[in-house]
Amino acid sequence: MSLGDVSGRLAGKVAIITGAGQTPGENIGNGRAIALLCARAGASVLCVDRDEARAAETVAEISGECGLAQACTADITKMGDASRIVQDCHDAFGRVDILVNNVGIGGHGDGPAHKLTEEAFDRILRVNLKGAWLVTKAAMPGMLEQRSGAIVNISSLASIAGGFQMAYEVSKAAMNRMTLSVAMSGASRGVRCNAITPGLMDTPMAIGGIAAARGISEDDLREERAASVPMKFMGTGWDTAHAALFLASDEARFITGAIVPVDGGGSARVG
Repeated sequence: MSLGDVSGRLAGKVAIITGAGQTPGENIGNGRAIALLCARAGASVLCVDRDEARAAETVAEISGECGLAQACTADITKMGDASRIVQDCHDAFGRVDILVNNVGIGGHGDGPAHKLTEEAFDRILRVNLKGAWLVTKAAMPGMLEQRSGAIVNISSLASIAGGFQMAYEVSKAAMNRMTLSVAMSGASRGVRCNAITPGLMDTPMAIGGIAAARGISEDDLREERAASVPMKFMGTGWDTAHAALFLASDEARFITGAIVPVDGGGSARVG
């Protein structure tokens, strides 16, 4: 569950959340948690996902809590779809104040450099990096014109640590660099850009995908991952969501170009 009352923190704001659907699983994922928390904080939310049903499920949850949301099905790797996302948001809610780039994929051919396939490298970089850039490119002109906006990129601890998922790691490291570039290009006109680097998280995509790939039970994987976190427990989608809410809110008005770890101390021991 989310931690505490967040009502009013995004009152009157309009947010686009990409990857707002939910991979089936026991716990909540980053995208759905961010969308729900933004709505609870008072934002109108455009829930973007490539899977229409999953986006609609998130909207239904928000509507069930009396929030305001609309689903949008799109492929963020296509410029036309990225532009349509922003247009759909303007048509539904009149503006865009917040963009959370949450889409991320891995696996299926990823690995260390000598095992990584060319197809996997191209696919992962296209989704994780190009997709985030295209939606940012589409959203920024309106933010710059209104002289306000907050972009939050969901990166990963893998951007600074790892060695066994080269394409994923490179895509997230590049996202961190993109965050700094966007932060500098938007700073003088009120557009902020920050990134979050979640560590070992108990989310459906992470737990289900890794457990299946390794042929072990999800409970065994949770125990193993929790033991490797300095704080000895994993985070959840809600931990990512609360960090995203802060960075998207006016509470973070003087913060831009930050790469914020949400990892239970994982990044503190790197190096």
